[in-house]
Amino acid sequence: MTMTLRPGVVTADTEYGMALLDQSSGEYYTLNPTAAVIVRALLDGTTTDQAVTTLTDQYDVAAEQVEEDIARILQELRDARLLTG
Repeated sequence: MTMTLRPGVVTADTEYGMALLDQSSGEYYTLNPTAAVIVRALLDGTTTDQAVTTLTDQYDVAAEQVEEDIARILQELRDARLLTG
């Protein structure tokens, strides 16, 4: 799944993960380091399965937990209207 941010939403790496800024509303959102890895991977065109593998290789976590985390993060981004489509 390729994830695309809505026009006017920009990202910035931070000391603690990533920030997303919605330039039209001025609102910003912060992501912890794990969520930032997921978002970066999906923005780069990585599939969900590849993102799961990346996270399970990097952290001591079950694939099912990563899949749930990815689904939750994507839903939160959709709910905040930060994604296209």
